[in-house]
Amino acid sequence: MSNNNKANKATTVLVSSTFAFTICFAIWMMFAVLGIPIKKMLGLNETEFGLLAAMPVLSGSLVRVPLGIWCDKYGGRIVFFLLMLATVPAIALIGHATEYWQFLVLGLFVGLAGGSFSVGTPYVARWFAKERRGLAMGIFGAGNSGSALTKFVAPAIIAAWGWQALPTVYAVAMLVTAILFWVFSATDPSHQTSSAVSFSEQLKVLKDRRVWRYCQYYSVVFGGYVGLALWMTKYYVGEYGFDLRLAALLAACFSLPGGVLRAVGGWISDRHGAYKVTWWVMWVCWVCFFLLSYPQTAMIIQTTNGPLHLDLALSPWLFTALLFIVGTAMAVGKASVFKFIADDFSDNIGAVSGVVGLAGGLGGFVLPIMFGALLDLTGIRSSAFMLLYGTVCVSLVWMHFSFRPQSTK
Repeated sequence: MSNNNKANKATTVLVSSTFAFTICFAIWMMFAVLGIPIKKMLGLNETEFGLLAAMPVLSGSLVRVPLGIWCDKYGGRIVFFLLMLATVPAIALIGHATEYWQFLVLGLFVGLAGGSFSVGTPYVARWFAKERRGLAMGIFGAGNSGSALTKFVAPAIIAAWGWQALPTVYAVAMLVTAILFWVFSATDPSHQTSSAVSFSEQLKVLKDRRVWRYCQYYSVVFGGYVGLALWMTKYYVGEYGFDLRLAALLAACFSLPGGVLRAVGGWISDRHGAYKVTWWVMWVCWVCFFLLSYPQTAMIIQTTNGPLHLDLALSPWLFTALLFIVGTAMAVGKASVFKFIADDFSDNIGAVSGVVGLAGGLGGFVLPIMFGALLDLTGIRSSAFMLLYGTVCVSLVWMHFSFRPQSTK
């Protein structure tokens, strides 16, 4: 294969994979909108609604490890294609479900679409030279913006034809996307691991301590991103008394950079290295979370001239500005963590990215629950940021002691 032909195929693979991942991510988040009319129809309480919305996130996280391993062994193109096809029946059947348990079961199968990240990342990465992999994976990861796509498209479809129409439209969209992906993508047999390599042999790489270190980093930058994206609208309503529309608009100032700027993070990681970029991402988050953690406080200081009343609180605009910085940093960090994986595990990207993606996904599933528990226990809304501040501290300490021997050489 000539260099020009290979470069053209790499570009086509990147474009088709990014498009497919965007649609998969949009469908993965469908219950964020679809769950609202279902909740009303079935008379669900908030806990039941939360479980319904979280079910695809849970299953999409759990399947990332086997999908990543199968991608290494059988090739990303066939695994990605079959994965999309496997979700089509479940998506279509949602429109015919009538019982709560039926929605839960179908939600598990729809969640398979979220596992597409662990297939597309190694598939795309292997088409590019080492010095360009960060940018390529960043562009692919920008498919996270599919969550915004659902928020724009799904309400319009439900308003026009009813909620039962949305699963049908999404099932057709997934089927068409799978066909387009197969037509425009390509296969390179050299990207697959040897068929003689067993499943257990591929999992041996998990004994490497670096894998677990990257899991922790990703649980902060991706898990934290998902958790805050789910939590911030409620936070604005409770903390500042905004209506739902304004609260959602301000919360978008955090979530929007997380998808689009991931490609920028990949480019920066290629130029400056995964370690340096991730290190500075954690420091930026550490400073911002420290400021965001401080609750609204009223103090009385006794002075020689009498009591001095001090009110310390972040204005909503300063709060939003700090949140925007955090969203931007996390977008860059999501790309830099996977640059680590591509550099250190180029022969086993699928297995490692699956484990790391699982850690990030479970972080996004668990964090909102922990945010709520902390709020119930303390009554302090900013306790969510206190928790995230602690996780970033762990990352910084771990990075310092893990990389210090390399930096002193």
